[in-house]
Amino acid sequence: MSPGWTSRPASATTPRVMKQQPISQGDVIRYDLVALAIIVVSIAVRLVVVATGQIGLVQDEAQYWDWTRTPQWSYYSKGPLIAWIITAFTSIFGDTELGVRAGALFGSGVLQSVIYIWLSRLWKRPGLALATLFVANTAPMFLASGVLMTTDNPLLICWTASMFCLDAATRAEVSPGRRKLALAALVPLVAVGVLAKYMMLVFPVLAVVYVLWLRRAEDAPQGVLPHLVAAVAAGAALGFLPILIWNMQNDFVGFKHVGVLAGVAGKTAESLIRFDRFPDYFGSQVGLMTPWWFVFMLLGGLAATRQMFRGDQGALGLSRRQSGLLALFFWPVWGFFILWSFHTKIQPNWSAVSYPAGFLLAAIAFVRYWQADGRLRKVWAGLAVLVFMLVASAPVLPIPDHLNPTHRLKGWDDLGERVESLRLSAFDDPGRVFIFSEHYDMTAALAFYVPGQPRTYNVWISRRMNQYDLWPGPENKVGWDAIYVRKEFKDGPQAEVQRMFREISPPIHYQTTFRGVPARRFTIFLCRGYNGEWPRQYGQY
Repeated sequence: MSPGWTSRPASATTPRVMKQQPISQGDVIRYDLVALAIIVVSIAVRLVVVATGQIGLVQDEAQYWDWTRTPQWSYYSKGPLIAWIITAFTSIFGDTELGVRAGALFGSGVLQSVIYIWLSRLWKRPGLALATLFVANTAPMFLASGVLMTTDNPLLICWTASMFCLDAATRAEVSPGRRKLALAALVPLVAVGVLAKYMMLVFPVLAVVYVLWLRRAEDAPQGVLPHLVAAVAAGAALGFLPILIWNMQNDFVGFKHVGVLAGVAGKTAESLIRFDRFPDYFGSQVGLMTPWWFVFMLLGGLAATRQMFRGDQGALGLSRRQSGLLALFFWPVWGFFILWSFHTKIQPNWSAVSYPAGFLLAAIAFVRYWQADGRLRKVWAGLAVLVFMLVASAPVLPIPDHLNPTHRLKGWDDLGERVESLRLSAFDDPGRVFIFSEHYDMTAALAFYVPGQPRTYNVWISRRMNQYDLWPGPENKVGWDAIYVRKEFKDGPQAEVQRMFREISPPIHYQTTFRGVPARRFTIFLCRGYNGEWPRQYGQY
């Protein structure tokens, strides 16, 4: 056992905690070694996928990388942490796919370590900790978050570590010094989490609700609430301050963007209830976990909620405070987005912060099912391993394009080479040619994959605002030529683009390939004689 989290003997005033079977030091070491093996193997598999170039950067990854070339206190859709992380790792591995994604690989190891230390040391249940690592590593959501460098990776680390600290800070059996340390750790954890993604602002609310519930159940250390409020408030303020300052300097466009996406502003707020969004969103939640882990997660969530309110030992083998922690950090966020999907379109990953608790609930329910000799227990475990293998090898499997989720991530490097070849061969002065597209993801991908990684531009034609609209356009390049790239095969450029140039070539339809296999299709236009016009349509967020 870690000496820092060793529990003191229970006294008459200490709330009753369900007893666990004693574990020898030798057993602890064996559990630790198994956990280390799981973490190392899972990272190694992800590293192979990334290092061998099996899948190109997704649109957000390329955009976040492009952000690193213009350091700011915040950005249009996210806080600055993602750009800082990518900057740190590209300084080591270069501006490569590995450099961009190294933070995700590292983060997956950190997150698994936090989960294991929390459950094996504070809960004293290393077996459950291993089961949770197994569930997480066989859930598509966790597999993807450990490969793709998105904001969910650091967010989940901060959220899970904050749950760990909250749990430790509110246990009477944990020494006062360690409780203070856990509360102090909440300040930087919440701050960094907010810098990663605004969703971290929900944590202080749930943390306060949890402590209020503990007080009502007479299971909270005396005086913990005001210290907790101070810690999470300080963390939220520190993390939110640079984001607020940046938004004040940029007409609050980031907040307006979030409002529109959330359905509380813009046209999406005009209709209160609609039923066409829910099926897709609910299906995405099943897909993030796999159907069997999804069912175990919901069963675990229901059992934890029942124990939380009834106060009995419950079916999960948890103490009441453990059930309350998991129920409160799962149902409110997860349930809110389920209900809100009847109002507006919800992205599958918006509920990501509910899944640290969700993974634990699924693991606990599955462990109880396994201990009860459930008839299909080996089937579910086998399917989970199969999913891990399929997801890890999906980029190289002969899956039809329309069924392969990685297909859209292939062919970017081939496109970049083709664009560069045209720049060098089709223009009189290749040094006076800029590159642009109508979509932010295309713009970011071209910036990353065209040799030399040039500055690219995102023309505003019938779309929402994005970060590129806050940066200078090519207006100072009057007289230059340009290469315009569109997705799929198109017949011609839009009228807005035609007005920008003296002459535009017929469409060049280009079928990219990935290791000899057809990938995505694009249309390229060679534009000559830029006149300085650059469409901007502020107000669409």
